[in-house]
Amino acid sequence: MSSPDPTAPHYPVVRLIPKANARAIRHGFPWAYANEVVTDRRTRALPAGTIAELQDAERSPMGLVAVNPNSKIFCRMLTRDTSARIDRTWLTARLQAAQDHRARLFADPFYRLVHAEADGLAGVVIDRFGDTAVVQPNAAWADVLFDDLAAALVDVTGVSCVIKNASGRARSLEGLDDITQVAIGSAPGIVAVPMNGAIYMADLLEGQKTGLFFDQRPNHAFAQQLANGGQVLDVFSHVGGFSLAMLAGGATGALAVDSAAPALELAAKGAAAMGRSDALATRRGDAFDVLTALAGEGAQFDVVVCDPPAFAPAKPALDRGLRAYERLARLAAPLVKPGGYLGLCSCSHAADLTRFRAACNAGIGKAGRHAQIVHTGFAGPDHPLMPGLAESGYLKALFYRLMA
Repeated sequence: MSSPDPTAPHYPVVRLIPKANARAIRHGFPWAYANEVVTDRRTRALPAGTIAELQDAERSPMGLVAVNPNSKIFCRMLTRDTSARIDRTWLTARLQAAQDHRARLFADPFYRLVHAEADGLAGVVIDRFGDTAVVQPNAAWADVLFDDLAAALVDVTGVSCVIKNASGRARSLEGLDDITQVAIGSAPGIVAVPMNGAIYMADLLEGQKTGLFFDQRPNHAFAQQLANGGQVLDVFSHVGGFSLAMLAGGATGALAVDSAAPALELAAKGAAAMGRSDALATRRGDAFDVLTALAGEGAQFDVVVCDPPAFAPAKPALDRGLRAYERLARLAAPLVKPGGYLGLCSCSHAADLTRFRAACNAGIGKAGRHAQIVHTGFAGPDHPLMPGLAESGYLKALFYRLMA
């Protein structure tokens, strides 16, 4: 009989209560909630970010998890291999696997490199902007191991700058700070990002989220096909996501609407970099107010796209969020010329595709428009879905042709 390996890692044990859904976790669900775990004095005393062995109620090992007693998500699965050592070497292997996938997809290094649980790094989001990587460590364990994570990221990708972005709702739910900082190298300021023939300007330190939304790349590309030779409206435009893409696709003019002046300034700079300054107009204001005003002005467009923030970020907000999506569709539909196109997007994981589509259909119907759905889009392949986690498939995009 062989003796135990003295160098093997030793982790504390966290155990599921008998009524917990151990089968779901064994079949791929990556979380155990606080009400599913035996929370005695010992487990409650574990520091946030502790790596532990998760066992079922019969004490059978299930995997290694990151523990946070301050979060409703008490355990996040990291690996099913209970003999693994969660260190820089382990992080390097996960990052290399993620990098290998993106390298097959994109010629230029501008993409989401890590999409949290779907890439095996629970709660971690990394967007790459050429020589800079922006990391959102939205789980406590990634905060604890951030130095190793950043070093491994440099090893795998060769980036010269790593920014730790601590903004957003996810970190507050984990009980983490909101201090954004440059962890390695020097911040590059505004970065020009080529995508779908357009040029976007991303502010990696002061911009929204990581500075740019890569997830809409395939939906931008679809909208381009509709816009050639037309006038287009981009509502909740941020830095010009759909409007610049449609200008790159041959639109003769675009109006970008957003409530944030800095985002509209970046959209204008992007249009200038593309040589299309004369074709982009911007309008700052509340989207619902601007849509109402445009209707009063008799404005109409060949393509209208609305890409709002999450109206239903969690289940308690679902009903209110669905009403907002319906209202948005109702106000946007009259602005589409007969035979034109309306794109409606949702990044609310709580509003699944069926509910979102029903809300949009109702809004278009209440506007008195007859429509056909011509395309349903999702996030790009650099935002993979984890089959056992519905939340990883948050983005939906519906494109309608309005016939009358």
